[in-house]
Amino acid sequence: MSEEIKFGTSGWRAVIADGFTFDRSRRVVAAIGEHVRAQGLADRPVLVGYDTRFLMDRFAAEAARTLATAGIPALLSDAAVPTPTVSHAVITRKLAGAINFTASHNPPAYGGLKFSTHQGVPSPKAVTADIETRLAKIEEVPEPAADVPGVEQVDLRAPYLARIRELVNLDAIAKAGVKVAVDPLYGTTRGYLDALLRDAGIPCETLHDKRDVLFGGRTPDCSEANLDQLAALVRDGGFTLGLATDGDGDRFAVIDPTGAFVSANLILALLADYLAESRGWKHGLGRTVATTHLLDAIAKERGMAVHETPVGFKYLGELLVAEKVYLGGEESAGMSILGHVPEKDGILADLLTLEMVAVRGRTLSEMKDDLFARLGALFSRRVDHRFDLERMETLRRALTTAEPRQFDDRKVTRIDRRDGLKLVLEDGAWMLLRPSGTEPVVRQYFEAPSEIGLARLMEAGRRFLAEV
Repeated sequence: MSEEIKFGTSGWRAVIADGFTFDRSRRVVAAIGEHVRAQGLADRPVLVGYDTRFLMDRFAAEAARTLATAGIPALLSDAAVPTPTVSHAVITRKLAGAINFTASHNPPAYGGLKFSTHQGVPSPKAVTADIETRLAKIEEVPEPAADVPGVEQVDLRAPYLARIRELVNLDAIAKAGVKVAVDPLYGTTRGYLDALLRDAGIPCETLHDKRDVLFGGRTPDCSEANLDQLAALVRDGGFTLGLATDGDGDRFAVIDPTGAFVSANLILALLADYLAESRGWKHGLGRTVATTHLLDAIAKERGMAVHETPVGFKYLGELLVAEKVYLGGEESAGMSILGHVPEKDGILADLLTLEMVAVRGRTLSEMKDDLFARLGALFSRRVDHRFDLERMETLRRALTTAEPRQFDDRKVTRIDRRDGLKLVLEDGAWMLLRPSGTEPVVRQYFEAPSEIGLARLMEAGRRFLAEV
């Protein structure tokens, strides 16, 4: 048998037809069904969604039949669906939860599955631990009959789009005379982000507007490297902004009018500032340990609390459910807001960014300059290192014992181990070294008050990683 099934930061992911197979998927679905029953929710349906990857529609259909065979009613999405749309349906339909077949931004060879609770929140550790415990006791689950009763196909698109229209001022965007380019990266937001714009009378041009299970030979990650075509279109076509989402629509990306990629950290800070101003929200701000401290500066200026969590939107989702924050954001381009879903929503983040530009009548660069002038500059960067599993385990152990008192010739004022090793320095700069929870990658995050300081910090981080 392939590697043990384990839930990482955002569900279980493995290579299709190797670790990710139909028989293993049925076992996971059966364990989720047992968890739902143990929570006393088996009388409510469980929603099953899927993205545009190879075979994910078939995995989803079989999962729905597996649930129904176990006596748990199942709703099956009638089309590939963005992750935030799944969360919205769980909340509005008062479901027992949702199983979503997606590997998000992972390479095309990967399949994935994640479970959301009845609150629409990505499963916290206690839930995934319970599912894994139940899974260990399930050796085999028979293939369900093709015509098992208890499965209902549902359209999730219209109610979700209606909610987005309530949250975003599309009229103000239309009146501003903007022109937008959209890149769904062959993923699930086709017919969502572009449709919202066109229906509001906002000129929109779309790239990669078809299903391609190979995602054009790239990963469906809305990273700077994958958005070169969108950047060229925006720059050469005179567009106001370029907007992109990843394969399952939970991550966002923004290209400015010059064709430059705008970091997620900066977008989160600008949106936190704009939403407090435009909505009058006074709740706190939520961010992960890997996310910019610009959010801390905004919160301090406005007398708000900051809630810092480990990496993983499930932690931020819990803060949103508890109404402790009006915005939860993570450096990896995840964001949601108060009154919406407790799950990342790339569609919403893109549209709110467009609204901010339209309402303020200023470029993102101008807004950044204003923010830095008010609160002080902070420049951030992330570097990913791919290691083998042995090196990953060695590093994990080392991070639990490392006690540096100085870093880059400065005093370490705080050591945070809630997710990897974070070193906060006396001038406000910081470095985080964190093994990924979803792939064999070690990530280094850096932030400093100047670009020169950032370069120095990154060099010190390179040396530190080589020594631990």
